[in-house]
Amino acid sequence: METRHLTCIGCPMGCQLTVTFEPGNRDSVKVTGNTCKRGELYAIDEVTNPTRTVTGTVRLKNRHMKVAPVKTKTPVPKDKIFDVAEAMMKIELEAPVRIGDIACADVCGTGSDLVVTGNID
Repeated sequence: METRHLTCIGCPMGCQLTVTFEPGNRDSVKVTGNTCKRGELYAIDEVTNPTRTVTGTVRLKNRHMKVAPVKTKTPVPKDKIFDVAEAMMKIELEAPVRIGDIACADVCGTGSDLVVTGNID
């Protein structure tokens, strides 16, 4: 059994969680210290399949010194964060761009699209 201590980010309370589990066995996860169900779900996901939303910017071809803000539409596996960041550096869009425009579909094979989060004229 392995033990990890986490601070829950599911709500503003920031519960101090203790998670015991057998690596690779989602059914073995035991969580203590949470005051709500969100804390338990957060801890289980964090030790079995950690994911993060990745944010950044991409270049605009036709706007000197301008960039467009982007983020992954859904969280991506933690081990793909640097791949996604590297992909962002290679993307160039044509302005104007609008919130929700897809900058890159299925970025790095994660199943998540990279979407624009700000309007640029």
